[in-house]
Formats: sequence, C-alpha cells, structure tokens
Amino acid sequence: MYALLFINLEALFSFILEFEEALLFLDELTSGLDSTTALKFIELLQDIAETEKTVITTIHQPSSRLFHKFDNLILLSKWSLLYFRKASEAMVYFSSIGCSPLISMNPAEF
Repeated sequence: MYALLFINLEALFSFILEFEEALLFLDELTSGLDSTTALKFIELLQDIAETEKTVITTIHQPSSRLFHKFDNLILLSKWSLLYFRKASEAMVYFSSIGCSPLISMNPAEF
C-alpha cells in the first residue's frame, strides 16, 4: 500500500500510469480541493480509467458537474447496498421507487 502526496496533478497522473496495478483505489480524493482543481483531478482519473485501469473512489459532496463525470455509482447506508448502477440513472431510479426531490437539485445532495 502506498500513501503519497502530490502537489502537481500531472505528476500524479504520470505516476499512476507507470504503476502496474490494474486497480486504483482513492479515498476522498477531492477533499480540500477547490472545485476547478477537483474537476481537473476527476478528468485525469477518467483518462487513467481509459488506460484499462479500474479506478474506485469515495467522494464527499461532489458538485453536480463532478457527480456527472462518474460512470457508476455505489450508494451504501449502514453498510447496506442502496444503489449500484450507472450514476447518470440514479435520479430516474429513485424517482421510480417514489423518492424524488421536490425541486431540481444536485444528485449528490439528494
């Protein structure tokens, strides 16, 4: 297991591409970052995922723009699985089971 701190996102990207493992797990990777830097970071991770690496991350309160960058979404509550499907279909799914917001909102805040 590695614990690394990179100030430069491009340096992190280069490191990950050289890393031979097929699975990358990142915990709360955008915590403490401003929204522009967080978005750039997620876009770099999308590039990494396209190199046939699996990227799994936890994220706390992403912006709507950031939320829509994710392919799949796993929602847990008290260690029970609530949702495991495409992130883009989450609001449609919850509406189909009678859980829909009263106003248009960021899916991550619903």
